[in-house]
Amino acid sequence: MFDPQQVKKHFPILDQEAHPGKPLVYLDSAATSQKPKSVIEAMNHYYLTDNANVHRGVHVLSDRASELWETSKGKVAQFIGAQKDELIFTRNTTEAINGIAYGWGEHNLQKGDVIVSTIMEHHANLVVWQELCKRTGAKLLVVGLQDEAEINLAEFEKAVRQPNVKLVAFVHVSNTLGTVNPVKELVSLVRKHAKGARIVLDAAQSVPHMPVDFHQLDVDFLVFGGHKMLGPMGIGGLVVRLNLLKSSEMQPWLFGGGMIQAVQAQTATYSDDLSERFTAGTPDVASALGLAEACKFLDNLGMENVMKHDFELVKYAFMQLSRIKGLKIIGPKPKNYNRLGSVAFIHDSVHAHDLAQIIDSEGVAVRSGHHCTMPLHQACGWQATTRASFNVYSTKTDIDALVKAFDRVNQIFGL
Repeated sequence: MFDPQQVKKHFPILDQEAHPGKPLVYLDSAATSQKPKSVIEAMNHYYLTDNANVHRGVHVLSDRASELWETSKGKVAQFIGAQKDELIFTRNTTEAINGIAYGWGEHNLQKGDVIVSTIMEHHANLVVWQELCKRTGAKLLVVGLQDEAEINLAEFEKAVRQPNVKLVAFVHVSNTLGTVNPVKELVSLVRKHAKGARIVLDAAQSVPHMPVDFHQLDVDFLVFGGHKMLGPMGIGGLVVRLNLLKSSEMQPWLFGGGMIQAVQAQTATYSDDLSERFTAGTPDVASALGLAEACKFLDNLGMENVMKHDFELVKYAFMQLSRIKGLKIIGPKPKNYNRLGSVAFIHDSVHAHDLAQIIDSEGVAVRSGHHCTMPLHQACGWQATTRASFNVYSTKTDIDALVKAFDRVNQIFGL
């Protein structure tokens, strides 16, 4: 295992005061993670020494930039257990899901087809399918929860047994509940009852916290965002099973320079190189380098160690927060790595936004609101929740500071 106190020294932003006399305690990593110095330096070095457009020039800088781009793509793909040609860089997880909708859904769905998703999804993995159904005439089925914590497996199985199920999309780790969904079991149900249906896995909250292997998961599409996993904002990934790319079942959805083989006045043909076919226009090379460096940083810690560290924090936070009068923790009780990344809660006397603001006054950064899971909150009758979320630089001392901040909450509200 690694020492998170030593890891924290690699993150310069954490060495500051949030307010005078109040050291910053950052517990909002599910919204965005902080970046280690090595990631920042890798991006700076590129702009200082190697900046040029890729795949277009024959000069030395373009050659170097192209090599760095391809090498970075290979490193990121390897980190998530994919082949380099299976990885398409996007701006974020949301753009990756939209890429599936436009690059696959528009060409493969029609009226009467069914998309299955769940009530715990981030808006990006729900609204995109709502809009796709409007355009194609397909129907969206949304599976509910059991005990306000986990996917209702009986309901999920019933949904994928429906005729004409063509796409099933679900999250790996819930950004609100912290629930780690049983991907193997869910995939097995889809493969058994909805033969030929494609599976989308939202791995935005799992890639930063646990080992993820695209091929072992046996899904067709996997999406993630760099900024959740110590990388820069503005870059993410869509991983597509290679046979879907080679067969053109998955097609480009952005068009222009860089992704073409030849262009005539009225027609165009697209590159045979899969890496280029899905990269229209100038890519963000610096962010790709930063993301590759973030993968290297996590690899050096060991993702099994990262998962163990994260789960210990979740257990500790769950235990300590459970002792606070009037506080209800949502999501499953931690056991056997069934929840990772965060602990969200509701106070029976204080609104989530007031709670977060007072906690911030003590130097502790948490998030309040719906966390882009409004349907989940509505289904469970929660007006809003407050969430503390963790990463490799988080410590039990940070959680102690969060718990101590409730003294101020109690003082202000006379509890």
